[in-house]
Amino acid sequence: EALGKLPQDADAVPKGTVERLQLELNKARMKASKLPDAREGLELLVDQLSEAKDVDPALLGDAQNAGALLALNTPFTGAEPGHGGWRLRTGGSEPFTLRCRWVVNAAGLGAQAVARTMAGFPAAAVPVQHLAKGHYFALSGRSPFSRLIYPMPADGGLGIHLTLDLGGQARFGPDVEWLPDGSTETSIDYAVDSRRAGAFEADVRRYWPALPAGALVPAYSGVRPKLSGPGQPAADFVIAGPRQHGTAGVVHLFGIESPGLTSCMAIAGHVQAMVAESDP
Repeated sequence: EALGKLPQDADAVPKGTVERLQLELNKARMKASKLPDAREGLELLVDQLSEAKDVDPALLGDAQNAGALLALNTPFTGAEPGHGGWRLRTGGSEPFTLRCRWVVNAAGLGAQAVARTMAGFPAAAVPVQHLAKGHYFALSGRSPFSRLIYPMPADGGLGIHLTLDLGGQARFGPDVEWLPDGSTETSIDYAVDSRRAGAFEADVRRYWPALPAGALVPAYSGVRPKLSGPGQPAADFVIAGPRQHGTAGVVHLFGIESPGLTSCMAIAGHVQAMVAESDP
């Protein structure tokens, strides 16, 4: 209705009309979204959705088609520079050594540990890591929502938001549980404590007061390798190559938390450009 009242000539639109119209549309969408306490929101149109569990196999297939090999159960134990590249050492039931011109450290939670085992790499170039565990609870029953909903961010995360899988199942999370200093990827307990459901319900009811009591059930958890700790300003990813840290033949990726998966192709392109720049 409001759109029909706009002049046909864009130059004849009074100043501020578009902004007022957008606000009016936002309020209408908030009303239709079944979020009665919401006043304004930013609607982002999404071109494509994919399940995280489907992304890894797809990327692995592309990599293998290009000649890559995946070595499972093969822990990285160290590396030494030499002969124009690196000599990598591995452990496991069938340890071996490997020579390569470049190393791309994308070890996630273990990225700092990998960097520290590379002989000659400056310790000062390895940022401090803070591990933040996030829990998710699933909504039992059908979701009344068709869009993802993000409240205002919380310290250390985006707040307990609503996500939908491709089947329409709703999940809420993550919260933020800072793990003790010195925690490692091998010491993490990924269990979801059902007693957290009460706090989740309280947070969700800030934007969905009609959430039925007892409708949330434990789903899963994950841990983010953050570069900022409690109360600190959020830190960005660190993607450091020879120009940044001064060591030839290695690119380190630190603090690649969410949305690292969403931006993985852009990150890969950036790393590829860094390698090409240093090794034309």
